[in-house]
Amino acid sequence: MRRAAFLDRDGVINIDHAYVCRIEDFDFIPGVLEAARMLHDAGLDLIIVTNQSGIGRGYYTVEDFRRLDAAVRALFAEHGAPITDVYFCPHHPSKALDPWRCVCDCRKPAPGMILRAAREHDIDLAHSIMFGDKPSDMQAAAAAGVGTRVQLGTDGICDPGQPSELATHHARDLLAAVTGPVASLLPPP
Repeated sequence: MRRAAFLDRDGVINIDHAYVCRIEDFDFIPGVLEAARMLHDAGLDLIIVTNQSGIGRGYYTVEDFRRLDAAVRALFAEHGAPITDVYFCPHHPSKALDPWRCVCDCRKPAPGMILRAAREHDIDLAHSIMFGDKPSDMQAAAAAGVGTRVQLGTDGICDPGQPSELATHHARDLLAAVTGPVASLLPPP
């Protein structure tokens, strides 16, 4: 079985400008690409799991999301941190248009995206890591059985504002987490 680093997107990888759907509006949080390369070099698959209710709300389309996703994947790959897969949830239980308005098993805090990734990529969840900036990221990871759950500060500018008791570690941003509290959990490259 493989180990994964599950990454939330908005607030963890990029600054959360709310409903980002174009590469020209995508601002990487400093140090993210370096941290992702370190995780990849340590043998972890990089898997993004992201709620994208902007699709369900009609702010942008699945095709818009896929265009941005392709550009982000290319930048990760250029920096030696290829993304294994990306899972996204376009649903919202009340603030979405049909057919996206529903209660689903994939919108975090539900664990559906993580569980699907584990099945499709043979991931050992107990020995994997979730990096997220919201309590809902920690809830989804705990429900899926992810062993290490790191709550980061949103946009890398502060420590977690709403710390979750389900987080096993806290850090300012992804690079601080990878070089700090989870460094000892990563095998040498």
